[in-house]
Amino acid sequence: MKVKNNKKDYHNDLEEIKILIVDDDPEITDLLVRYLEVEGYLVDKAYNGSDALELFKKNIYDMVITDIMMPGLDGLDLLKKIRELHNPIIILLTAKDKEIDRVIGLKSGADDYVVKPFYMNELVARIESHLRRYNLDKERIEKMVFNNLIIDTTKAIVKKEGKELKLRAKEYELLVFLSKNESQVFSKGQIFKSVWKDEYYEDDNTVMVHIRRLRSKIEEDPSNPKIIKTVWGLGYKFVGNYK
Repeated sequence: MKVKNNKKDYHNDLEEIKILIVDDDPEITDLLVRYLEVEGYLVDKAYNGSDALELFKKNIYDMVITDIMMPGLDGLDLLKKIRELHNPIIILLTAKDKEIDRVIGLKSGADDYVVKPFYMNELVARIESHLRRYNLDKERIEKMVFNNLIIDTTKAIVKKEGKELKLRAKEYELLVFLSKNESQVFSKGQIFKSVWKDEYYEDDNTVMVHIRRLRSKIEEDPSNPKIIKTVWGLGYKFVGNYK
């Protein structure tokens, strides 16, 4: 890999950004970790897709940079599993430079595609470009207003008609997850994996119980919910423009 030793004379203004590096080549992985830590990022690493997925289930990452060609769980499969849990920026690293490979990577849900060998400064520039846009998106959703329901993720509070609601931790996390994905339908399994960060079992009523409790606190009539609606046979969705 080509590396230019041109250290930047500025620091990015994106604080507490957490990045996961995944590559079965320890030399590349460790080099990326050292370089990004110097740039001020919080960085974890994994040398295979399976270990990376376990780390992802336990942590929230703003970005994942992963090689495609890895034994076992490869980069594309890892990407798909990550997207089921959360929605970070994902940059694919690969030695392949054919147009069809780029198309496959981007259609699989990647945000960017970097071909090896690469200049480290070029990769960092791409990282910063994506994170600036990501940070703007995060700022837009720090306070979400849906009619008379306000969800303030900076203070972790929820208000209905100006009155703060007393939500349990998982009720709050569940509401934030659904509201950030407004109008999207999620199965109980998808909700459980995203909020509880664990495998879902068909006979587990945890999601249903928490939905019922949450409705009792945010709905005008919990027996006829207008905010968190049931989509029969599929799951649940959050309706922001409720009346």
